[in-house]
Amino acid sequence: MDASANFEALPRVRYGFLASQTAYVGLALVLLSLAITWLAPAFMSIGNLINISKNFSYVAIVSLGATLVIITAGIDLSVGSVMALVAIVTALLLSWLSALPVAKVPGLPTLLSVAGGLSAAALIGLLNGYFIAVVGLTPFVTTLGMLSICRGLAYVITQGHGLAIAGPDSRLFYALTDGSIHRLPVPLLYLLCLGGVTALLLRHTRTGRYIYAVGGNEASALLAGVPVTRMKIQVYLISALLAGFAGILMAGWLGSVPSNLATGYELRIIAAAVIGGANLAGGVGGAGGAIIGSALIEVIRNGLVLARVNAYWQDTLVGVIIILAVLLDRLRSRRLGR
Repeated sequence: MDASANFEALPRVRYGFLASQTAYVGLALVLLSLAITWLAPAFMSIGNLINISKNFSYVAIVSLGATLVIITAGIDLSVGSVMALVAIVTALLLSWLSALPVAKVPGLPTLLSVAGGLSAAALIGLLNGYFIAVVGLTPFVTTLGMLSICRGLAYVITQGHGLAIAGPDSRLFYALTDGSIHRLPVPLLYLLCLGGVTALLLRHTRTGRYIYAVGGNEASALLAGVPVTRMKIQVYLISALLAGFAGILMAGWLGSVPSNLATGYELRIIAAAVIGGANLAGGVGGAGGAIIGSALIEVIRNGLVLARVNAYWQDTLVGVIIILAVLLDRLRSRRLGR
């Protein structure tokens, strides 16, 4: 019997979009944007909006994968370090391949370099998934250990120095990672595509129903025939791949890869997912929430900069918003009788 049939009756949006945390956060984003515009009219300038959309795209892309992990009641603390390590591997490959015959084929060095970097990300994701789903280690401990391993390797490979993006294919690499189409930043376009794919995966596929089932009640999912082990491995694989991809995009944005790239990004990424409605207990979350949560964090950061507020307040406010978001979700859940 097809196990997905047991979950066909599960409502995709249990109480409708307007009853979700994502809707409240979206409303907060609009009101906050209006308030910042009133205080600093430059906020709504085309240049600033493009800057915001570009900056939050990196966090949002990784937050999509983090949301999948959180839906299964897991957590991935290694994403920031994965971003750095994959970007370093990609930069090294791009440099090494420039001295080989493949450099004579336009575009091939970039293709092979990106493939190599994403292969490293896939290996990390598979290791995370294996130790969590098969060996039975806790997600927190496993990904915390992987965070340290990847960050350590990043420092070992670079000896604490940055790596330049060089080679005959570097211009193509920059165009693919930091270019723009009709003034829209390429990272934003990647985000919109990946967000759409993630939303379709979660809401309109058997895999999506399985992911929600694992996070909602793992024991029941096992009894219903859901391949829990495979689902867990898949979400950690996707999380690592998206983190690696965002790291490659950031390398193009910066023009080099510092060894401390994306240090501390774990907080922003997980915060974006939680603020957007993902429940750390599992079973709840979505692509739209991850994107809106990421946008809210960047709007706050940008607004503080325009208002000339001390930058150290940024993390403080993000922490306050996380607590308020979780509190709001708890109060809403009680009101709805969940």
